[in-house]
Amino acid sequence: MDTLIILDFGSQFSQLIARRLREANVYCELFPCDAAPDEVLAHAPKGYILSGGPNSVYDPGAPQVPSYVLESGRPILGICYGMQALTHALGGVVAAHIQREYGPAEIETAAENPLLPPGRQPVWMSHGDRIETPPPGFAPLAASGNSSIAAMGDVANKRYGVQFHPEVRHTPGGLEILRRFAVDICGAAADWTPESVIEQAVERIRAQVGGEMALSAVSGGVDSSVATALVHRAVGDQLAAVFVDHGLLRQGEAGQVVAAFQEHLGVELVVDDAAADFFAHLKGVTDPEEKRRIVGERFIRHFEQQAEQLGRPRFLVQGTIYPDVVESRAPERQHAQRIKTHHNVGGLPEDMQFELVEPLRYLFKDEVRRVGEALGLPPELVWRQPFPGPGLAVRCLGEVTPERVARLQAADAILTRELAAAGLLRLDDEGGGTSQAFVVLLPVKSVGVMGDGRTYQEVAAIRAVTTDDFMTADWARLPHDLLGRVANTIVNEVPGINRVVYDITSKPPATIEWE
Repeated sequence: MDTLIILDFGSQFSQLIARRLREANVYCELFPCDAAPDEVLAHAPKGYILSGGPNSVYDPGAPQVPSYVLESGRPILGICYGMQALTHALGGVVAAHIQREYGPAEIETAAENPLLPPGRQPVWMSHGDRIETPPPGFAPLAASGNSSIAAMGDVANKRYGVQFHPEVRHTPGGLEILRRFAVDICGAAADWTPESVIEQAVERIRAQVGGEMALSAVSGGVDSSVATALVHRAVGDQLAAVFVDHGLLRQGEAGQVVAAFQEHLGVELVVDDAAADFFAHLKGVTDPEEKRRIVGERFIRHFEQQAEQLGRPRFLVQGTIYPDVVESRAPERQHAQRIKTHHNVGGLPEDMQFELVEPLRYLFKDEVRRVGEALGLPPELVWRQPFPGPGLAVRCLGEVTPERVARLQAADAILTRELAAAGLLRLDDEGGGTSQAFVVLLPVKSVGVMGDGRTYQEVAAIRAVTTDDFMTADWARLPHDLLGRVANTIVNEVPGINRVVYDITSKPPATIEWE
């Protein structure tokens, strides 16, 4: 399969380049900019994309374009810092400018070229340095109000740079720009489809597992369900699925998980009621990173116990997806910053007795859903809203107790019920509805009045966002009457909560989950 290589220079949005290319049905892989050349060249790249990054090319230790990329003769596209690093490597001049560009801008194509469409178009900028002098052989291709070189190209050698970010949705024509580079300039085939993902995943799983048994870690979420279905497609009865009920799921969800697996997946499901153990280990813990570590560690211990009873299978299947890896700062992304540890990436115990099988590790959420549909999974599994692996432990801020979790479950069920009744539990084609919506219980008490009496109870926060990639998100503009109805019902029906607030923060700067 034709492959494009994206070299990551530390941008938190590098993975979006990969997502957009795959949206154009072009296969790509993301590597750190200092990856071993042999590891990258083994893919026989059709071309290279250099991501953005937080550095200036003149900073001490700033990452530079690897020599094997420049010597490859393959097409190159530098984005933001990638453009500046390419300029610096090829003898051009990059300099800081007093007028930085952050946010929306407009560029106008200055010369006909294979990369950019003619005319003016809106783009998203995020840079302080700019190109003063292009490298030899390069010519300006577009200008913005702040820069005469918003894009440049050496058309003869198929080397290009853009100062803006085509990978973000704020650049409406960005997908077409990336498609032009991948397909028209690099000559890559647009044959990356859910069917091809399944075919390749099945081959990799069979090669890894061979004739041995595997144990699947089932949470009931989209990712673990699709991962289980993929591995079952690959190895059939060699797979045993275990559902560890940690008591931190949404209201009534444990029963729904069991029913869905028995009815649709045809996989034998072992249920481990582990709520008491998880609550015991979480007692007194308030730090979110410690919560994640504990949940990850207890998950593995329970799977190890089940493994003893199932013949000690060597392999453990997990529904890790790419945003988990990125936000946990996987070791290979040395120039990125960790946002938070995910229980199934950075929270695993060092003495774990399993070899992991992660068929979704480099897929985005929308790709996982498409693969799930192609596997024939039911909509109630494929389109279930995302749920964190540590469950309500990271939505119950402060100490996690059975009483507080029950309070949170009840409030969250009210929100879910009202959104479902209003048809807002999914994102529609016009961007209405929600991609993810839930309640957070805060370790904060406020004074209230009920029945002429004073109350001093906890606060619940509603979090609802719209997004198509879960790497960036905007807060959902829910109807005011719906929010009022939800708040009124929660306060009246859930003991221990006397105030409800609505979170209107986008991602970034906030994350979707509060912890």
